[in-house]
Amino acid sequence: MNNIDSYPKKIVYFTIRKYFFEYFMNGIKGDKMKTKRILTSRAKPGMVIAEDIYTYNNQLIIAKDTMLTNRAITRLKFYSITDIKIHLDVVNMEPIETRVSFTEEIKQTAEYLHFAEKHSETVLTLKEELLKFINKVTTKIDIESLSDSMDVLLSATRNGTHVFHMLQCMRDQDDITYVHSVNVALISYTIGTWLHLDESDLRSLLLCGLLHDVGKLLVPHEIIQKPTTLTAAEYKVIKTHSYKVYEIMKDQIFDMRIKLCALMHHERCDGSGYPNHLKGDEIIEFAKIVAIADTYDAMTSARAYRAPMCPFEVINIFETEGLHKYDPHILLTFLHEMAQTYIHSNVILNNGQEGKIVMINSNALSRPIVSVGNEFHDLSKETFLSIARIV
Repeated sequence: MNNIDSYPKKIVYFTIRKYFFEYFMNGIKGDKMKTKRILTSRAKPGMVIAEDIYTYNNQLIIAKDTMLTNRAITRLKFYSITDIKIHLDVVNMEPIETRVSFTEEIKQTAEYLHFAEKHSETVLTLKEELLKFINKVTTKIDIESLSDSMDVLLSATRNGTHVFHMLQCMRDQDDITYVHSVNVALISYTIGTWLHLDESDLRSLLLCGLLHDVGKLLVPHEIIQKPTTLTAAEYKVIKTHSYKVYEIMKDQIFDMRIKLCALMHHERCDGSGYPNHLKGDEIIEFAKIVAIADTYDAMTSARAYRAPMCPFEVINIFETEGLHKYDPHILLTFLHEMAQTYIHSNVILNNGQEGKIVMINSNALSRPIVSVGNEFHDLSKETFLSIARIV
């Protein structure tokens, strides 16, 4: 007979712990177990689930009698499970596990893998269609093909929260122009739903976002991909892309708003944009929406010359510098709804501490209330603190 001392201590520990948990659960199943329904935001590692938990499309994600871990709680949040039923009679035995970030947990889900696959397929379809058009292989952009591809991608998303969580995991993609265009289409569509646009307008807005940057394909590749700051001359060349794309698209037989978005998405409400320095109502609504989506995605994506910016840093820039440049109603709707998607996200503060966002301050969207251990920090009051990154 082998002596227990001959086994590695870690194996002995986990064997005893597993045996105790199973013995305890089997022992109390004979009696009626007390349960309680709680908000997912109050779930803690060590709690035991009292019912099977399914996704919106009836996929089992956590089975009954499973002990919660940080990873399991992250999955619940990702799948937008708002409340769970737990056993009250089970001892809270803190499980030992490797810390996995929310982003890494999302990347391991079947839902993300499906989204990433459809996103890549949409990028490829867009690239093929636009290159055929730019290189004059065809005389028209196949709007139906692009629309069908976006429909498939949209079917892989559930809501605005889901879109932003998915895109947060895709900030280091190649094919910048095409990936950016697909992202802007998704973000623009999401903003449109928050503004309660009708389905017909949402369909057109989706294509406005998808085709807004076609003109970049007419700019020399070395300028688009330049890893350092552009010279004044290079920036002047970049600014021609809005005119160029409008010129090659103006005879296409599709919604005029798609063409105008390509022309106007760099215009700003205070007249500081280009190419025509339009102001306020001179800019169509869809171009105002695409302008915000375009700027947000550009700042939160990796570039050759910088790392992606934290979404809350971008929110702060919009709050402090954007209310005159962008339509205030559209911008504030976007910022408020988008900030809400990060509630319960784990974050790293600028002092190195890790915490969790528990509440968004409506008057200071970039400075939420963050819990660190048993303490709560209102970043709108503790202005020396800020969110450095989301984990």
